[in-house]
Amino acid sequence: MGAWLAEIWRSREILYFLAWRDIKVRYKQAALGVAWAVLQPLLTMITFTFLFGRIAGFSSDGAPYPLFSFSALLLWTYFSVTLAQVGNSLIANSSLITKIYFPRVLLPGAAALGGLLDLLVGSVLLIGMMIYYRITPHWTVLLTPLFVVETALLVMGFGMLLAALNVRYRDVKYTIPFLTQIGLFVTPTFWPVSYLPSKYQWLLVFNPMAGAIEGFRGCLLGSSSINWQLVACSWVMTLLLLLIGGLHFRNTERVFADIV
Repeated sequence: MGAWLAEIWRSREILYFLAWRDIKVRYKQAALGVAWAVLQPLLTMITFTFLFGRIAGFSSDGAPYPLFSFSALLLWTYFSVTLAQVGNSLIANSSLITKIYFPRVLLPGAAALGGLLDLLVGSVLLIGMMIYYRITPHWTVLLTPLFVVETALLVMGFGMLLAALNVRYRDVKYTIPFLTQIGLFVTPTFWPVSYLPSKYQWLLVFNPMAGAIEGFRGCLLGSSSINWQLVACSWVMTLLLLLIGGLHFRNTERVFADIV
């Protein structure tokens, strides 16, 4: 495992090249270009604000509901969109895998790294919304990068597992959008964790994105009601998935070129 990690580090320049290539290909023929990074969470936020904030009257823990939902959707959009790209990264680059040797993990790594640009662009609108709603940042805003890192690690861990399985079982690429669609509604994106009865909140432990979003949104908005136990469990689950995904990927990558 140590030799594998050392080989990845020596090939880090290839990682940057692949990530930049993915970014250029993604927006090359898109009329709105990188604006899609903002439009997707923005339009979803508008829908949620109307349906759940206005009609259903969901609580937002004292924060303006549009800001409450958009801050969560920003992180969720990175997770869901990038997970699909990471899961399909080996199949999408099958010609490259069969011609050149390099650490195969760089392909899902490049997809996860490239997706951070969308998150960065969307964060500009998030800052603008905080200014509009006159939200004064609390010192906890300095902790928000930790939850971005956690989400990226979760995408890598879960994505490596799905990417390796996708090489053998092509049904996986159809399963990923289905899982992320369900995940949107069982993750506290448009509802607060406190909305769930306390006797059922322990179920969120099995959803690492629940803790990541809870921590990110709470630290961003300076909430005093962050469920730190959920945040800690989320980190444990994320690191566990990263370990499992890495081990499975490492043990199966030698046959990728034969069956991809």
